[in-house]
Amino acid sequence: MSRRIAIVEDDPAIRANYAEALQKHGYEVAAFAGGAEALAAMKSRLPDLALIDIGLGGDADAGFALCRELRAMSAALPIIFLTARDSDFDVVAGLRLGADDYLTKDVSLPHLLARISALFRRAELAHAEPQGAEERLERGALAMDLKRFSVAWRGTGVPLTLTEFWMVHALAKFPGHVKNREQLMGEANLVVDDATITSHVKRIRRKFLAADPKFEALDTVYGMGYRWKA
Repeated sequence: MSRRIAIVEDDPAIRANYAEALQKHGYEVAAFAGGAEALAAMKSRLPDLALIDIGLGGDADAGFALCRELRAMSAALPIIFLTARDSDFDVVAGLRLGADDYLTKDVSLPHLLARISALFRRAELAHAEPQGAEERLERGALAMDLKRFSVAWRGTGVPLTLTEFWMVHALAKFPGHVKNREQLMGEANLVVDDATITSHVKRIRRKFLAADPKFEALDTVYGMGYRWKA
């Protein structure tokens, strides 16, 4: 069964171009011009991935609002912002709202398809039946359930997105080992740039700090990468 991608883009020509390109690569496409109609449709049928522009119609931040709604509906839905806006502020805002990736519209089609494929691979990993000992990962105060896709720190649930979950898993699996960005992308099945990884790490740290203000297990090793403290 082909995967269904929802495109939310107010420019008719751009919307048609992306829809045609994705259909050529075997995806089923649902295209929407505005956030309200997209949300109404997705409430009755959630897509397998959402590709969202930030500015829709006369609303400069409609895509952000849509992302927030979709993330509330599903922690696991892969969400990519595809927008002309390239400021650090917008990138961080998008990731903070729970998007898995943030791309600008000058991205090449092969690059976009690679990012989509990477997110689908991780979605498959999340839903695959883990074998025996791999169903749970416990490292001190951290408990990860790979079957239920849930994370707890000192017994308190930490609401991670799919991207964040696999990043924490890649780091916590080998405590004390420093993972550079390339290793982290490989092990967490990510295809993102350095700035996006940095934003995800900050967001993960913030979520754990909300569960425990004394949290300090996630280390940034400057010039090298990241590690989960043993």
